[in-house]
Amino acid sequence: MQQTVTDWQTRFADKVKTAEEAVRAIPRGRRILVGSGAAEPSDLVNALVESGDHLADNEIVHLMTEGPAPYVRPGLERRFRHTAFFIGQNVREAVHEGRADFMPVFLSEIPSLILSRRVRIDVALIQVSPPDAHGFVSLGVSVDIVRAAVDSADLVLAEVNPRMPRTHGDSFLHVDRITHLVPVDRELPERAIEPLDEVDRAIGRHVAALVPDGATLQTGIGKIPNAVLAALDGRSDLGVHTEMLSDGVMELVRRGVITNRRKSLLPGKLVTSFLLGSRALYAWAHDNPVLEMRGCAFTNDPLIIARNDRMIAINAALAVDLTGQVAADTLMGRFFSGIGGQVDFIRGAARSRGGKPIIALRSTAKDGTISRIQPAFEQGAGIVTSRGDVHYVVTEHGVADLWGRNIRQRALALIEIAHPDHRADLLAAAKQRRYVFSDQVVSRADYPFQEARAASLPSGEALLCRPVRLSDEAALQDLFYRLSDESVYRRFLSHKREHPHEEMQQLVNLDYDQNMAIVACAGPERDAVVGMARYDVDPKNNLADIAFVVRDEWQGKGVGTLLMRRMAEIARARGLSGFEADVLLSNKAMMRVLEKSGLRLSLDLEAGVYHVTARFDAPEGRAPAAGPGGAATGHP
Repeated sequence: MQQTVTDWQTRFADKVKTAEEAVRAIPRGRRILVGSGAAEPSDLVNALVESGDHLADNEIVHLMTEGPAPYVRPGLERRFRHTAFFIGQNVREAVHEGRADFMPVFLSEIPSLILSRRVRIDVALIQVSPPDAHGFVSLGVSVDIVRAAVDSADLVLAEVNPRMPRTHGDSFLHVDRITHLVPVDRELPERAIEPLDEVDRAIGRHVAALVPDGATLQTGIGKIPNAVLAALDGRSDLGVHTEMLSDGVMELVRRGVITNRRKSLLPGKLVTSFLLGSRALYAWAHDNPVLEMRGCAFTNDPLIIARNDRMIAINAALAVDLTGQVAADTLMGRFFSGIGGQVDFIRGAARSRGGKPIIALRSTAKDGTISRIQPAFEQGAGIVTSRGDVHYVVTEHGVADLWGRNIRQRALALIEIAHPDHRADLLAAAKQRRYVFSDQVVSRADYPFQEARAASLPSGEALLCRPVRLSDEAALQDLFYRLSDESVYRRFLSHKREHPHEEMQQLVNLDYDQNMAIVACAGPERDAVVGMARYDVDPKNNLADIAFVVRDEWQGKGVGTLLMRRMAEIARARGLSGFEADVLLSNKAMMRVLEKSGLRLSLDLEAGVYHVTARFDAPEGRAPAAGPGGAATGHP
């Protein structure tokens, strides 16, 4: 028969101490780990300072903590020296002033450093839930590196707090491993949800566009992660494998967006190493079987992360240079935060089947005066994620896909998503460094993401129709060189043999108002350009000269009709009167596209070429005028 004893203080009376009594057990010259995040044992921490007169040359280590850090106050240097695995606001000044140290290390590797005793933990100060009938406490909201610390420390001192949620997973510890138990009763520190502005929301929408249904997410805490989560409300069957978890994840679980059903690793389980958020989040986590708390040796191992199919890793940065290097732990040459789990998840997601590693940041700092997309980093800047690891970079101005791109393509893609006020300077710097062509241009117009549309052909093949961007130059050049001689003649009304950079740059240099181009993209990632339409407005008659091109193997499938319909929608919305096109007499397929458009057509034939005028003012319900079977510039 199981005997249940609810008064743990009676059961373990020989272990119960005050915080002041507990810290007296700590020897001099030992390394002390302080529990992470909202699980910081603040009574024990305060007792270290207030009642630790016997201590000398003790090193204190931890990840980011939410409470105060009195041990870094000036005047305590002979007693304590702090080493931060991740620099939080509460110790940043001490690190800057040289009164504390910073250890750059991947979060995934801290547990092995601890367990191997290379970074020996002598004393662990932690906060736990009350013990159950079997004598097990839960590490609650922070398992992360604490799991390794309590498994290897010689001395474990634990605050026991009834407000600490009892979480599932690898979070349980028997009181036999704890030297002293310190009763406390206080609310855990909360991290308030910051209100989102339009920049945050724009970043969230761009990142969310990269997240498919059934994806597994890694996201952090802060405005950008919250914006991403808010933008995912329409997705289905998402999962979570992350190092940290906030209220936004909880809300998506409650709405049925996050189900974890389609996860390839631990399906049905929401995997994380620590929680930080509201009191409601902590209450939700209590005894919740969907929550699987693991140490970061598991959550952050790139090989384990990669076992999650469609792994979407979303990480923040302080700055990105024009080659794709990411600075995330230094700011203006000074240590600011830490490596954390960014590289772990970027590399894990890159190796996941269908995975996407994403770096997200605002395009500017200091009220827009400083670009976070930079020509090069200043002296003292730390590269957390190498240019070889970076795939996607996202700002409020769009998405730069850098994977498999050369330096010229990377620089141009990043300048495109920089703030318009800084693009000219970035382009000049890129030219000075010979990153781009000397005649390279860049648009100050923002890319019109809102014009992108998913569509299907009659065969059921899915396409993405989106506006052309400057960084599409190579893709369009490839499109033209893959055309047959006949298709080239239809498009250019001549046997054109070369498509140099100068021509391609002119083709992709758009203001998205007086000229517009749409590409049709196919493939699993919708990144293979199979067709394009472009128009240029003649202000004299408010008509746009339009031209089409479609890869030979995609002709006859409806790509031209799809592009025509999309261009007509855009042109109507911009108040244009219609289109003009020069069409070869022999190009009957292109003419069918124009005839099916619903526009009123008029044709003038000269030297085997029809000049077609297609107007939007055809009476509703009437069939458009049919010509004798001409052909437009290009082909369907």
